Amino acid sequence: MSQSQQQDLRVHIRWMIRRDMLEVLDIEARNFEFPWQEEDFIRCLRQRNCIGMVAERDDRVVGFMVYELNKTRLHVLNFAVAPDCQRTGIGTQMIAKLIGKLSSQRRTRIVLEVRETNLAAQLFFRENGFRAVSVLRNYYEDTPEDAYMMQYRYRPERIPAVEPTNRIARLAG
Repeated sequence: MSQSQQQDLRVHIRWMIRRDMLEVLDIEARNFEFPWQEEDFIRCLRQRNCIGMVAERDDRVVGFMVYELNKTRLHVLNFAVAPDCQRTGIGTQMIAKLIGKLSSQRRTRIVLEVRETNLAAQLFFRENGFRAVSVLRNYYEDTPEDAYMMQYRYRPERIPAVEPTNRIARLAG
């Protein structure tokens, strides 16, 4: 894949369905040392407030995200892009879709945990507007590793200030 093709991979982002599970599990296994198993995905997605979405390109799932809807925030539980499609904008498109679900009236932030050793993910989320807000000591069950809690805060679009008009000066001038 050429550099110009990598910069502009457009994908269709949609809800995850049962038929996607094999491809999602493959992406999960290729990305993580301690991957979620099918039962983990199913248990999570059966909860009312848990949503899965996938990024699809040419009838192939190339990325996925599982997140939880909470009262004031969205909590990303799992997120990955197929290794051969990383650094092509797919993850950024998925995060942008999630950010689009925020509003000043309801959910105002996105939170997630990243392993302290996963520098690529830390940098990716930082480039997409997330900031590390705390360290979670011994967070993972599979290792004594810490996690960084990262957060994205909703910022409403600034409406440009309207300059007051001096109608008398304008009419007299």
